[in-house]
Amino acid sequence: MSDKINTALSERFQALQVHVNQQIIGQPQLTERLLIALLSEGHLLVEGPPGLAKTKAIKVLSGLLEGAYNRIQFTPDLLPSDITGTDIYRPETGEFEFQAGPVFYNLVLADEINRAPAKVQAALLEAMGEGQVSVGQDTYAMEEFFMVMATQNPLEQEGTYPLPEAQLDRFMMHVAIDYPDAESELKILNLVENEARFVEPEAFEIITQAELFEARDDILELHVADSIKTYIVELVMATRKPEAYSADLAKFIAVGVSPRATIALSRGARTHAWLQGQSFVTPDNVQAVVHDVFRHRILLNFEADAQGMTADHVVDQILSFVPVT
Repeated sequence: MSDKINTALSERFQALQVHVNQQIIGQPQLTERLLIALLSEGHLLVEGPPGLAKTKAIKVLSGLLEGAYNRIQFTPDLLPSDITGTDIYRPETGEFEFQAGPVFYNLVLADEINRAPAKVQAALLEAMGEGQVSVGQDTYAMEEFFMVMATQNPLEQEGTYPLPEAQLDRFMMHVAIDYPDAESELKILNLVENEARFVEPEAFEIITQAELFEARDDILELHVADSIKTYIVELVMATRKPEAYSADLAKFIAVGVSPRATIALSRGARTHAWLQGQSFVTPDNVQAVVHDVFRHRILLNFEADAQGMTADHVVDQILSFVPVT
C-alpha cells in the first residue's frame, strides 16, 4: 500500500472524464462509472430509457483510448457463434481456421442484452467472467484490455429474456440513468446543432494502453485502512444477515450479495478515490459506489414488491443501519 499516487496520471484520467462529459451532457454518473469500471477491470450494465446517450458514451470513450471498439446488437435470432466467432473451413488448405467474433475487441457494447436468449447471454458470460472464449475444443484468451458495457431498456419487457443472477453478478456495477434536466437538455440541443455543422470538439491526446495499465496498478497500491475494509464487509453482511441490523430490513431481503460484491465495492471505492486525486479511501468513496455495486445483486422478496421497495431503498436503509467504523 502507498500513501502517494501518480498525481499526473490521475489528473490525466480526470481530464478524460471532463472531456467525455463535454460530449455526453447530463449523464456525469454514467461517464464516471464507465471510467471506474475501465480502471477496475470490471464490466458495466446500464439501464435507462432510450435516447440517453448510452451507446454514444462508450463510443466517445473508445475514441479517446488506444484500443478497438465494437457494438453487438442483441436480437432474439442471435446465435452464440455470432458473439464468439466460429471455425471456418478453408478449401485451399483443407483446414479449419478460427474467425474471431465481435467479442474479441477491447471495448464491447452489448446493446439491449436482454433481447437475446440465454445461450447467447452465456456466450458473453465466459468472456466476461473467465477472460476467455471456448469454441469447439479450443480456448481463446481475451486481451488484457477488455471491457463490456451492456444496456437494457426498462420500458419494454415484452419479448425479452431477463438476465440470470449468475450473469448479473459478473457485472461490476449496474448503473440506472434517467432523463437530463432542462439546462442539460438545452446544452444537448446546442451540441447536436454544432455536430451537424461539423464543429469539431476540443482535441484530446489519446490515452495509451500502457497508461491504462499503469493507472490500474497505481489504484491497486492505494491505501485502504483496515477500518474501511471492515466497513465494506459490514455492508455486505447486512445484506446476508439483515436481522442482525434491523427487523424491518430483514423483511425485504430474500438473498444477499455475493463475495464478488465485496471485491467490486473495494475496487470501485479505490478507483473513485483515485479519480478524486486522493491517496487513500474514505467511507464517502465506499458510499459513492455501493448502490451501483449492490443494485443488481440484492434479491428482494414479495413483501418488498408489495410495499414498493426497490434495491436502492434497501441500500439506503443498510447505509443508515451500518455504522461507519
